[in-house]
Amino acid sequence: MKSVADLGDLRGKRVLIRCDFNVPLDGQTITDDGRIRAALPTLTMLVNAGAKVVVMAHLGRPKGTVKPEFSLAPVATRLAELVGAPVTLAEDVVGASAQACVAALSEGEIVLLENVRYEPGEESKDEAERAALAARYAELGDVFISDGFGVVHRKQASVYDIAKVLPSAAGLLVGKEVAVLQRLTESPQRPYVVVLGGAKVADKLAVIDNLLTVADTLVVGGGMAYTFLKAKGYEVGNSLLDEEKISVVGEYLAHAEAAGKQILLPVDITVAPEFGPDGPATVVPVDAIPADHMGLDIGPKTAAVFAEAITSAQTVFWNGPMGVFEMELFAKGTKAVAQALSDTAAFTVVGGGDSAAAVRQLGFADSDFGHISTGGGASLEYLEGKELPGLAVLEQEN
Repeated sequence: MKSVADLGDLRGKRVLIRCDFNVPLDGQTITDDGRIRAALPTLTMLVNAGAKVVVMAHLGRPKGTVKPEFSLAPVATRLAELVGAPVTLAEDVVGASAQACVAALSEGEIVLLENVRYEPGEESKDEAERAALAARYAELGDVFISDGFGVVHRKQASVYDIAKVLPSAAGLLVGKEVAVLQRLTESPQRPYVVVLGGAKVADKLAVIDNLLTVADTLVVGGGMAYTFLKAKGYEVGNSLLDEEKISVVGEYLAHAEAAGKQILLPVDITVAPEFGPDGPATVVPVDAIPADHMGLDIGPKTAAVFAEAITSAQTVFWNGPMGVFEMELFAKGTKAVAQALSDTAAFTVVGGGDSAAAVRQLGFADSDFGHISTGGGASLEYLEGKELPGLAVLEQEN
């Protein structure tokens, strides 16, 4: 995969860079700027190299129409604060404003184009439509750098098609993410423990299938755990359950046992009669979940068992919270897992998405972990063994 160094001297060149600035917002306030900060090493390098930096990014899902609530204006403001220099926000993506802003760029300056998903062609399934938009992007740059790892698993105009048009390379963030994931899949120090949580078991089945051949222990919590518990014959009350996947999960449990792999499931659960921040919360053994209650977090005994597995490992990958961490009453399990990852001397990777948001919301610093990924879905697809289009295209000659 080509790196920025392969592009040569960038002074005076218009560098079109794809970043992932899909940050959570409360109104116009960014509640977690982790993805913006993750882009700073590459952006700072380009500014210092005297490049004319043209940033492409998305926010939310406006689905090809201009929706003010998805404007990148808050991102431009925060990026300028972090870079310590002005960031000009174009009023459109490839229109008159974008063209004028790029034409006015001096060396070491940054323009942020408006949300690329305002353009219908960005996420189109029609290759010709995407290619036409990529050609318009290419008019704004001399070279392309892919640094939005959270979108490299998508065939989108600003990720995939543009790399076929301009000389292209991976940015520092994408390079780092790939190096970390290669370490997890090709040469992990053992014992290797994978911690999976989150709501939907269906989203994780493929990664479980692949990781069972690599990891030594699989730790399962969060909403997806109830399908595993059901497959083992436990009643789960009104807890989140994927009925269609119970038999498949049962096969995974049998497969793991036959292969000598350990799958750790909850031994106790924090339950409540309904979904809400006020409970009342009760801790029950896993074989005593009331029929009219739902599991909203792992219990303290489970947290201790999971923490022990984590602290005895040499490599840990974690994706997905252990409960409804947004509610203080049901955040203890997720916090216990985060604390164990923070305490251990192992190489630890937090797999983006809700996990990254959770550790920051719960008061942990990025430096408490070996690596916090910026790409939840992209990370999982890589760990599934899938080819990621946005990475594969960087290996091609254009």
